[in-house]
Amino acid sequence: MENLFAYGTLKDKRIQETVFGKILTGTPDSVTGFVTKEIKIEEEFGVTPYPIIVETKNPEDVVSGVLYQLTEFQLQQADTYEGMHYKRIQVKLESNEIAWTYLR
Repeated sequence: MENLFAYGTLKDKRIQETVFGKILTGTPDSVTGFVTKEIKIEEEFGVTPYPIIVETKNPEDVVSGVLYQLTEFQLQQADTYEGMHYKRIQVKLESNEIAWTYLR
């Protein structure tokens, strides 16, 4: 199983249903040294804002989210959903778990 830290749209049950074909069960967690910003992505019907985390290395900056356990196939599905605007990296969470997450 692979750990995935979601802080944005991948926490949305409708998105999970579309991307994974089911609703995921996760646990609240957070990552220190990051802040949430916004990027705008051009889509079929216009430009849409999406959250993205940016590393600050400041221990006072914390991003809350949810830790999910995914299969390798589900992680690949998440990669496809996130597309070219996000890259997947590993981070250490407040729970001391190592998880994949997406940033720019």
